[in-house]
Amino acid sequence: MNWIIAVTAVLVSLAVAGAAAVALRDPPPGLSRLVIATGGVGGVYFNYGQGIANAARAAYPDATAITVRETAASVANLGLIAEGQADVGFTLADSAALAVRGEAPFVGPQPITALARLYDNYTQLVVRAQSPVAELEDLKGKPVSTGAPDSGTELVAARLLGLVGLQPDRDVTRHRLDLAESVRALEDGRIAAFFFSGGLPTAAIADLARRTPIRLVNLGRFVTAMRAKYGEFYSELPVPAFVYGLVADVATVGVPNYLVVSSRMPEAEAYALTRLLFEAKATLVAAHPEARRLNRRAAISTYPVPLHPGAARYYREVKP
Repeated sequence: MNWIIAVTAVLVSLAVAGAAAVALRDPPPGLSRLVIATGGVGGVYFNYGQGIANAARAAYPDATAITVRETAASVANLGLIAEGQADVGFTLADSAALAVRGEAPFVGPQPITALARLYDNYTQLVVRAQSPVAELEDLKGKPVSTGAPDSGTELVAARLLGLVGLQPDRDVTRHRLDLAESVRALEDGRIAAFFFSGGLPTAAIADLARRTPIRLVNLGRFVTAMRAKYGEFYSELPVPAFVYGLVADVATVGVPNYLVVSSRMPEAEAYALTRLLFEAKATLVAAHPEARRLNRRAAISTYPVPLHPGAARYYREVKP
């Protein structure tokens, strides 16, 4: 009799495990199509997005349309999600704040919710190692790339320049270039500096540093003013010297990255995507090391963007 009970228990456990496997590979409604809005090639968003796509393809092999979309990043991604042209996207907290509050460039509050806080971006003001630009104020009158139009880089660059009385369209020769274009322009001598907001290491900047000696301008002294004027999501973060072969660590302005979806996304789909992030973390880390920073405790801190109910349900279920 005992062996019958034992065999029955094993069969039940196998059935449960099999049901779980089927559930994982059975896409919730809508997940057969997944458009991931990322950023420019060479940036963390794009590589991280590739990792999410790889994880989704492995978990849902019957899904036929899992796409990584190259974009101008934060602001553009929010618009794509609000308009239904993307299902999930990366954005910065400061850009997302404008969307949920309905502030320019958005017209009215946007239907944006969060799945997770992912990692922090570092605002990187890059110049050649021998550049005379030592402080933010030294950019006056010089050719500068403030990032691609509708990017989070462009937003934070304009805010920082404004703190020292510089208007991007008046006081510098403004170039609105994406990361790859900014790198080429600095190498070619067409610009004196470029801004980029991204995780560490930013592959395109690391590649640049291997070819051309570079330096980052210290922006740490502006954190207090940025927090007071724009929001408490800004923080001071150090860029370690070893990341780009710098002489010393450089303080800069940090801002969190969120993975966001429309508030109209079905709860089951948002739950499945949130679960996938953590269950396939190794796949994400293989795509970019910033994915190592993903953890459940920090993931729920998405101020001022509310968590999607599906994501909130996942975090409640796994809460210790």
